[in-house]
Amino acid sequence: MLAAAQAGVLARRQLLGLGHSADFLEDQVAAERWRLISEVVVCTTTGALTREQLMWAGVLHAGPGSAVGGLTALERRGLRHWHRDEITVLLAKSHNLRPLAGVRFVETRRPVGRYATGALPTWRTEPAALLFAGYVASVRTALGLVAAVVQQRLTSADRLAAEIEEMQPLRRAKRLKRTLGVIADGAQSLAEIRVHRMCLENGLPVPHRQTERVDASGQRRFTDAEWRLADGRVVILEVDGGFHMQVAHWEDDIARERDLVATGAVVLRCTARELVDEPHRVAASLRAVGVGRSSA
Repeated sequence: MLAAAQAGVLARRQLLGLGHSADFLEDQVAAERWRLISEVVVCTTTGALTREQLMWAGVLHAGPGSAVGGLTALERRGLRHWHRDEITVLLAKSHNLRPLAGVRFVETRRPVGRYATGALPTWRTEPAALLFAGYVASVRTALGLVAAVVQQRLTSADRLAAEIEEMQPLRRAKRLKRTLGVIADGAQSLAEIRVHRMCLENGLPVPHRQTERVDASGQRRFTDAEWRLADGRVVILEVDGGFHMQVAHWEDDIARERDLVATGAVVLRCTARELVDEPHRVAASLRAVGVGRSSA
């Protein structure tokens, strides 16, 4: 049944195509068995719309050729920690589409259907990530997203780089390709990319990334960045993002640092903000403990 396949959401045109009259629809709504979502979309259930129902409502409201896009598409593809309440629906240029609560309609000249798959048309990971990264206001957010989709194994740096060529012209294409080059070289997170850039700009050797270590408590740890000095010492730089300020993460980080130090490592910490706004200060601290003097 079509309604079941679409989470209970239907367009008027679909009902007419199935042989139901406009009067049939109005009778269901009047009896409060169904309810209108917009002038062209009806839901066959009552109560608040689920997230999936709102996605269907957005696509059906926009009409044929539309698709779920942006962070909503990436959410459906499995992206974590980038949730936005508002649903994003992509469509061709339109001058008469009425708004729909909870849905952000984004007009594009790109062939929307070319990048969509699934019963609920949803953009593939690569074009969804790149279009968002190309046009979101913050460059930091753009680079963080492309790093996140690779880090969470939704795609690869190589596939994203190939998709950039297919999507030309694309805003920030050169910047995105440079970032993907660093990711392909081993960096998996935006923090690692920022450390890499900080080292290049301040004349420090590029660190080893995501090195597995067994700490003093026997736990396997993966360090953000580390340098091996000529005197045998290991210097580790740990980058704290915003979530590290939560109490549980803060305590975990203290224990992690203590157990790494107990193995003889020199552990320095910085914030993601410092790497953006004051990378020279982080570099100076690394030099002070010996990084750059015959580091391996």
